[in-house]
Amino acid sequence: MILRYLQTFIAAARTSSFSAAGARLGLTQSAVSTQIRRLEEDLGCQLFDRAGKSVRLSERGRQLLPEAEQIVQRYERMRGASRQPAPATLAVGSISTAQVGLLPGALRRFRQACPAVHVNVVPGMSTQLLAQVDEEELDLAVLIKPNLNLPRHLKWVLLMRERYIGIAPRASRGDWADVTAALPFIRYNRKSHGGHLVDQFLHRHASQVDEFMELDEPAVILRMVREGLGCAIIPGALVDAAGDPQVRIVELPGPPFFREIGVVTRPTATKDAVLGTLIESLRTQAAALDTVG
Repeated sequence: MILRYLQTFIAAARTSSFSAAGARLGLTQSAVSTQIRRLEEDLGCQLFDRAGKSVRLSERGRQLLPEAEQIVQRYERMRGASRQPAPATLAVGSISTAQVGLLPGALRRFRQACPAVHVNVVPGMSTQLLAQVDEEELDLAVLIKPNLNLPRHLKWVLLMRERYIGIAPRASRGDWADVTAALPFIRYNRKSHGGHLVDQFLHRHASQVDEFMELDEPAVILRMVREGLGCAIIPGALVDAAGDPQVRIVELPGPPFFREIGVVTRPTATKDAVLGTLIESLRTQAAALDTVG
């Protein structure tokens, strides 16, 4: 109500006429007079000096006019901003190796396609991230494929199959049997799905290893091997183990084994197109790593 009175006050001040202000605002002269009078009562001062049919701003009116104009302008800006759609935001969960080896390139592509979308990256373990997607805390998560059936409302998209490799310090010699006989073994946490695959490999080949430590993160394991603390088996593509000059890739016995990295999402009608673009960016980046097969 007061905002409308301020708009009437501004129109009357600019035209020096209640009737002209009424014509501009679609009001009768009587309605303009009533609104000005109520505004004056509310402010406790006289805004106009009246002489017959002519009006002119009082001294107090001239002082308050700029403030009235600022209030109306601010409201117009607020109203304009509220009519604009809020920028889309995606909450994206990711395991640590994907944050380093997959997300940067994928998000660069995504940014080119959707520059107005804000992305919030949330780190976590695969089981934790899966639960957060299911509980709608995350729109999408990049994780290791769960070894259980997903609920029907969740969607799985395979991005890549990441091969496990043996790694040892550059100065080491011999095959995998020689390396494990000479060096301590740094284990990928067997409680994780990725580490469980390493555990299965060791049992399958009856490998006797001298365990030194157990860690959650392949990137940290790689760093430990680089420092000469032992040998290990990790999924090597996302941490770029082959590109580390301080580490030697050691061929593992038997057929190769992999972990599957993919996306779990809970499609929503309002974000389907944006999520689709991000997933496609992730697939393109994963293909560029050439780790499938």
